[in-house]
This record gives sequence, C-alpha cells and structure tokens, in this order.
Amino acid sequence: MSMYPVLTLKPDKVASVAFHHPWVFSGALGKHEPIEHGSLVHVADPKGKILGTGTYSNRGSIAIRVFDFEKTELSDDWFVRRFQQAQQRRELMGYGDGTDTTAYRLVFGESDGIPGLIVDRYESVLVMQLSTAGIEKLRPVITEALIQAFQPVCLIDRSDMTARQEEGLPGRTEIVHGSDPGAVEFTEYGNWFLAEPLTGQKTGFFLDQKDLRREIQRLAADRSVLNLFSYTGSNGVAALKGGAKSVHHVDSSEPALALCKQQFDLNRLDSSKMTTECADVFQWLDAHQNDRYDMVIMDPPALIKSQKDMESGRKAYHFLNRAALRIMNDGGILVSSSCSAFFTEPDFSFTLRRASVQAETTLHPLRTVYQSADHPVPVYFPEAAYLKSFICQVRR
Repeated sequence: MSMYPVLTLKPDKVASVAFHHPWVFSGALGKHEPIEHGSLVHVADPKGKILGTGTYSNRGSIAIRVFDFEKTELSDDWFVRRFQQAQQRRELMGYGDGTDTTAYRLVFGESDGIPGLIVDRYESVLVMQLSTAGIEKLRPVITEALIQAFQPVCLIDRSDMTARQEEGLPGRTEIVHGSDPGAVEFTEYGNWFLAEPLTGQKTGFFLDQKDLRREIQRLAADRSVLNLFSYTGSNGVAALKGGAKSVHHVDSSEPALALCKQQFDLNRLDSSKMTTECADVFQWLDAHQNDRYDMVIMDPPALIKSQKDMESGRKAYHFLNRAALRIMNDGGILVSSSCSAFFTEPDFSFTLRRASVQAETTLHPLRTVYQSADHPVPVYFPEAAYLKSFICQVRR
C-alpha cells in the first residue's frame, strides 16, 4: 500500500523521471483526483511501478518535485541522513571545520535531493529558505532534522523570497532556534568575511562567488579597482589581498557600504586604499565617463528574473558592460557577472561582444568562472546552473 497518493505519468513521459530528473510537469500526468497543494505524493509509471516520492503543486507548470527516486517516507530520519550526506559532500569539496572555508551552501535544493530548500552555513549558524508549498508543510520536520544533525547555535528562517508568492505563501524572517547572532565572522580560502544572516541580502552573503573572489585576488596586483554593485565589499577585500593599489566601491545601500570598512579591518588591510560611494550604479556610470580604472568588477543583481524581463534585462546588461569598458585602461581586466538563469552564457557572450565593439575595445578571455562547488550542477539537473562570470583583458 502506498504511503502517499499516487500520480501516474503518461506513457511517453516516463523517461525523464526514470533518468532521475527531479521535475514532473503538469502535462506529463494522467488524469487524477484533486490533490491538496503541497501534498506528499508518489509518482508511478502506467504499469503502477512507483518511480519516486515528492511534493505536489497545483500552481505553475511544475506539478511534482521529486525528493527520492523510489517509494519512501520523508521522515525525520530521512532528512537527517540527507543533510549529513550533503555535509559529507561539502567536506569532500574542501569546505567545513578544519578547512580554510567555513561558510558554504549546505543544501542547494534539487541538487542535493531536497527541492525547494536552501540551507547556508556560516560557522555554527544555519540559515534556511523554503520556497515551495510542499517544503513549507515539511518545515517542522526539516527544522528538527537540522538541529539534530548539526546542533547549530542559531537557525534562522529567511523565507522572504518572491518565489514563495508564486506558491501562495507569505514571506517570513524569524529565528527558529537560538538568538540573533548579529554579524558572523567566517573564513573563505583563508580570508575573513562578515555575514549578517538575519538582515543581509539573501542569507547574508553571496557564497556562490567564492571562486570568483579567488580569481580577483590572483589578478589584482598593482591595479586601480572599481567594484560596482559592491554590497559589503568582499570583492574589494580579495582585490586588496591580491595587492591592488586602490579599490572604489559603488553600491546603492548605505548599510552594506558601512560593512566594507569592517571587512577591511577584519583582514588588517590598509583602509586608506579603500573608498565607498552610495549611488545608483547606472547613474554613476553615466556621470563618470572620463574616469579610468585598471580593473572593473561588476556583479549586479538578477536583471532577468523571468522570460518577461528578457528585453529590458538584455538592455541593462548591455549598458552596464559598454559603460564599464569605456572607463577601462588599455590592458585592464573586466570581471563581469550575471546570476540570471534566463540570461544564458551564449546570451551573455553576445552582449559582451556588442558592448566591446561599441566601446572600441577588444576582449581577450582569461577565464570563465561559474558558481562554486557548494552550488552543484548535477548531471541529472542542468537547470541548477545560473551563475557565470567572464574575466577578460581589455585592449584598445
């Protein structure tokens, strides 16, 4: 007897689940009785063989998100095991206690077999984000399993993402266990950083860019650096650690810029080489067309969040990169990122090509950097890829 309602796939829609893709689209399901939004379900082939266990959604095109490709019960013990397995993989990646990187993404949704759940770890502080109705119903089980598996000093729920609105869920920010940790210090490849898990953007820090920061540190020696969309200045820390002559941070958030100096002090860097400016980056670039820098770092927020944003987003990426190239010295280095999954790597490459020609420059690629290993892209789920950064030498 099945533990959960069974939803049957159409005969020509079995292969995707059989080969362990975690999404079942609504059009792949045969006729079925109404099922409550967020319910736990099994998915079966037309012969009745159960192929997986997951959660059901009656909103949007993704009807089932598969957690396990067999008949199973999503119990406390199941989640504890899955969390411990995710932690073991992070240790194999080189993150965790006793390493030089003590903050990382512990659970990356479908990539770690727990669709709809993000868990970030900052030393002994955990931050979770729940984005679907199915994972929301499992919240008590998840909370207890995280505490049991890791004994965190604090567990924070930062389920304040717009994705929850699509599932009919309100936003939420609260401390589930422990007390407000304030700014948490951690190391990343030996450098010190600060995260504000309760109040900062996302879960308090941009953990997915750790490999890009390492490249910036490697390339920044003796360069004047402009750090656009700087947030709390972590890219600037990497640049000065690498021997940059100066770093100028531009961001629209005063609180974020205030943390720049704290991060520089934490790393015992010369703060006289660091300046900050609170401004809209688009307007700033318009007003500083005669400035010149040896390295420009640009990591904007997602400018294309859905297909309807494609046209405006393309134009925004084009403007930013063209304007950045116009203020670069010959031989300078452009570091340009996009975290928009809908803006593919070929899209990004084409935008850079157009921008470089219009700015009368030539781009010589040095490296393309992607999301760090703690944001894995499984062979079963290529949709997990979203972050890409082009590092290019600029010639005039």
